[in-house]
Amino acid sequence: EKILSRKIKLLLSVFLVIVMTSCYYDNAEDLYPVIPDCDTTNVTFGNDIMPIINTNCTGCHSGSAPSANIRLSNYSEIVASANNGGLMGSIKHESGWSPMPKNGNKLGDCTIKKLDTWIAEGTPNN
Repeated sequence: EKILSRKIKLLLSVFLVIVMTSCYYDNAEDLYPVIPDCDTTNVTFGNDIMPIINTNCTGCHSGSAPSANIRLSNYSEIVASANNGGLMGSIKHESGWSPMPKNGNKLGDCTIKKLDTWIAEGTPNN
């Protein structure tokens, strides 16, 4: 009986150790970190739009022979593309427009939201 009692105590101890070590508290912030919202409250051409275009577009759409004869090297060229719907149609990969960037991933949601905001605000040269 002593051996059986020791085995029971040992099994009970092992069980308690397993149960106690498997129970821990995680807070929601650690489990689900908050991704900051996309700030579109003060989108400007100089600080937001031109850097987006320079990073994603001017490699092909500038110079003496821009791709598809679409040049996006300055404010007036970008506004013309925004006003005819081509800029957002291509960036959003909408039907009827060539998806841009060519052979690349679609731009991030926040980037697209900033471009949308700038256009909705009348494409200011700020």
